[in-house]
Amino acid sequence: MTTASVRAIVADDHPLFRIALKQAVGQVITAEIAESCSLQDTIALLAQHPDVELIFLDLNMPGNDGLVGLTTLRNAYPDVLVVIVSAEERPQLIHRAIALGASGYIPKSTPLPAIAAAVEQVLDGEQWVPADMDMTSVDDNEQQRADFARKLAQLTPHQFTVLKMMADGLLNKQIAYELGVKETTIKQHGSAILRKLNVINRTQAGVLFKQAMGADANEPS
Repeated sequence: MTTASVRAIVADDHPLFRIALKQAVGQVITAEIAESCSLQDTIALLAQHPDVELIFLDLNMPGNDGLVGLTTLRNAYPDVLVVIVSAEERPQLIHRAIALGASGYIPKSTPLPAIAAAVEQVLDGEQWVPADMDMTSVDDNEQQRADFARKLAQLTPHQFTVLKMMADGLLNKQIAYELGVKETTIKQHGSAILRKLNVINRTQAGVLFKQAMGADANEPS
């Protein structure tokens, strides 16, 4: 049955945390708050409910892998606000999430009243990170990853999908088969991807993509 006016989705594979987060979010959003326990379910809910404005996304629920879910959602639904919620509190990861377009980053240790305040701030069009988080303690390598992450926003949804598959090591003909298109189409996407990301080959694009997504340092959330 379709529910009306779904304004937010709490996407997390831990039921008790979903309940707690919905309680906090419900202090700010009075409309329906939907739940999902995987990235696939989240995408399906978005397709069913075009009025969704805000998603709270767990970093490592099924189907997600570090910041891949964030980038997938931001690429396909640029008008939807995405807030990362995670037990991982490294400034480097938070910095990268913001660079990828997250509207906020809420550690799971955050008290419920502070979460409600964070939701209000995000809905007002501002970004939210913990007040005590030192966002300046990132090295040059992290800054480069953040800069690359911003370039990903230039890709179309199709190009982003091709890049993910390239990063997984698939050849052009394999990607074409999986997507049901001609290999020449994938080659065209590949050329556009390299140009937009300002890299010299698909190997470099794949390595930088993995690094930007946080695949080098994922921890359970």
